[in-house]
Amino acid sequence: MIRITQLKLPCGHSQDALEEKIRRTLRAGKGGKGGRDPLKFTIVRHSVDARKKPQLFDIYTVDVAAGRGIKADQALVHRLKNKNVTLAPASSYSFPDPGTEALHHRPVVIGTGPAGLFCALYLAEHGYRPLVLERGCRMEERAAAVEKYWREGVLDPASNVQFGEGGAGTFSDGKLNTQINDKTGRADQVLRVFAQAGAPESILYEAKPHIGTDRLRTVIPAIRRRIEAAGGEIRFGTRVTGFTFSEITSEAAAGTEDRGKDLRSDGQDAPAGPADGSAGRRRLTGLYCVTGEALSGAGTERTKEAWIPADAVVLAVGHSARDTIEELYREQIPLEQKQFAVGLRVAHPQSMIDESQYGIADQDRLVSMRLGASPYKVTARASSGRGVYSFCMCPGGHIVNASSEPGHLCVNGMSDEKRDSGWANSAIVVTVGAAEFGSDHVLAGMEFQRRLEKKAWEIGRGAMPVQKYTDFRDCFRGEKDFAETEMEPAAEYLPDRIRGACRQAPVHTLLPAALTTDLIEGMEQFGHRIRGFNGPLALVAGVESRTSSPVRIPRGRQCESTGAAGLYPCGEGAGYAGGIMSAAMDGMRVAEAIARKYSSFTTDTEMQAGKGLQTDTGA
Repeated sequence: MIRITQLKLPCGHSQDALEEKIRRTLRAGKGGKGGRDPLKFTIVRHSVDARKKPQLFDIYTVDVAAGRGIKADQALVHRLKNKNVTLAPASSYSFPDPGTEALHHRPVVIGTGPAGLFCALYLAEHGYRPLVLERGCRMEERAAAVEKYWREGVLDPASNVQFGEGGAGTFSDGKLNTQINDKTGRADQVLRVFAQAGAPESILYEAKPHIGTDRLRTVIPAIRRRIEAAGGEIRFGTRVTGFTFSEITSEAAAGTEDRGKDLRSDGQDAPAGPADGSAGRRRLTGLYCVTGEALSGAGTERTKEAWIPADAVVLAVGHSARDTIEELYREQIPLEQKQFAVGLRVAHPQSMIDESQYGIADQDRLVSMRLGASPYKVTARASSGRGVYSFCMCPGGHIVNASSEPGHLCVNGMSDEKRDSGWANSAIVVTVGAAEFGSDHVLAGMEFQRRLEKKAWEIGRGAMPVQKYTDFRDCFRGEKDFAETEMEPAAEYLPDRIRGACRQAPVHTLLPAALTTDLIEGMEQFGHRIRGFNGPLALVAGVESRTSSPVRIPRGRQCESTGAAGLYPCGEGAGYAGGIMSAAMDGMRVAEAIARKYSSFTTDTEMQAGKGLQTDTGA
């Protein structure tokens, strides 16, 4: 297989032009009935070069199967002496061979976001029969609950934009790009799994691949069915409420199996343990969970909760499972405060962004060139020294109400596969840490989020607070009173820009003054790069507070918690990922770690014993 890079053609080129370009590069002659060599090629990567806009070019990398064998390919590469023509690298990913330690119970995966799904998938397809627990609903019921919330304001705390099958990424743009320098092949594997589940084939080669929230809602259930077909089990409407541990004796720490007596945390600090996380003072033995009406947690007694025994539990709970983080804190599982970003969601006409990025605003012309809605990425440095930047940009998308707690409100952005709403939006955010939280307490960042979300709820009176950017800026600077501002009727914003109830509100009072000052400085700088970015057509909505997890759950080299053997922090909620791709890849990494340690779970008798929920009597 031969790889060719930097194949450049004008956007909108004919379908035959790429093949002809490949033939000229390889000096392969013409194809067709009278041709000498049939040409089979695969697009490996595609991007758009807009440096000379409005002259736009497609840039391709392709793999060509000449069908002559490796020696002939090597000879051709040597003969051409073209730095853009090389041998294609072999696929690098391989799942590890199973370990030797016996699993007494099925591994349990908590959460069905990308991290949990991919961890469960690879465990299931290698004989480990994972049990997956998800507090939210299946995709169909979850989508209905979210639409009801946006339409009627009725929030289901267990199944919403943050919780349910697919995780928070389901209601997003579905971006699959990552900045991870992956040499393991995991990234390619993630893209293949998505494509096999029904995502567009273009994600395998586009430089900025995305699926879109509408397509994700069919892709995720397909991955769920693949897990189930491989022996995994997924239980929806099941919320984990606690964990049980045993003390590790000195003999057990040295390698002797001794599970000891199950116990709940006694309030004493647990030592961090060694770097590999395998010989801490405690070993996980099981978990508690509730189902059905008890999901709200009101009046639930732990002695009546269901208990599931487990040797290995994967914590892939996402960045919004605050109750789980609080439970880990009570159990003295080591946690670390982590910086994250907060800000506002900003919307603009998509034509404004296309004009800036492509030099072309006409939709028909863009379609003829096979160009979709353009993304952007902007960064600035405020006079305070703080960075201001765009995050989770959604071309042709919507601002959505992404709340998960009653009396609190946060926003996010999402796009359908076609990105055709006519409006672009992104979060404009700044990084915050202990100085902004007002405390070094490990949960201070989470409480900072809650304070902002409560204020957003209050100033919007339960609806998303929105404001024209120019009013936001002028009111904050004292150049205009909020009572003097004007906004088009709500119909102007729904449903093209916003999904869920919105209300004109003093968004300029939402964030701490220092953060608002920096955001305005950033927006004004962005206006010099994208014409109109800081103009009257820009709309701001708040609060964007769930950019990433406010904590990290430390883990060792084998991915186990440094405070409890058998507990595997995973994905974005544990502080080890920042999007769909990185979370899915981390799920694979944790699955590999479990596989290296344990032999596959194949004992039918114990499989059946672990399937039934067991009740802890409190004895």
